[in-house]
Amino acid sequence: MNGTTQALRSSRLHVAVGLTGVLLLAACASTPPAPTTNLQAARQAISNAERADAGRYAAGELSAARIHIASADAAVTERKMIVAARFADESRADAELAVAKTTAAKAGAVNDDLKRSTGTLIQEMQRNAGDKP
Repeated sequence: MNGTTQALRSSRLHVAVGLTGVLLLAACASTPPAPTTNLQAARQAISNAERADAGRYAAGELSAARIHIASADAAVTERKMIVAARFADESRADAELAVAKTTAAKAGAVNDDLKRSTGTLIQEMQRNAGDKP
C-alpha cells in the first residue's frame, strides 16, 4: 500500500467518524426531555378539580382534562415530547377551568340561598309590622 492510498483511507475514516458523531448528536438533540413539570402540574390541577367536586359542576372540562393528560402520556411513550408538553398544558388549563366553573357555581348557589333567606326575612318583618297596633 502506498502513502496516498493510506492517507485516503485515513481521511475517509475521519469523515466517517465525524459523520457518526454528528448523527449521534443530532439524535440526542432531536428528542427533548419529557415534560415532567408540565405533567405534574396537570395531574395536580386534575386532583384539585376532583377535590373541588368539578365532576358535578364542570364535568365536561374535567373530562377534557383527563383526555388531554392521557394524550400527553401517550405522546411521552411515543417520544413526542413537544406534543406531550402541549397536551399536558391543555390538561392543566381544562382542570383549572373546571375548578373556576365549580367555584362560580357554588358561589352562585350560596348567593341564591342568601337571596331567598333575605326575602323570607323581609316578608316576616312586614307581617310582624302589620300585627302591631
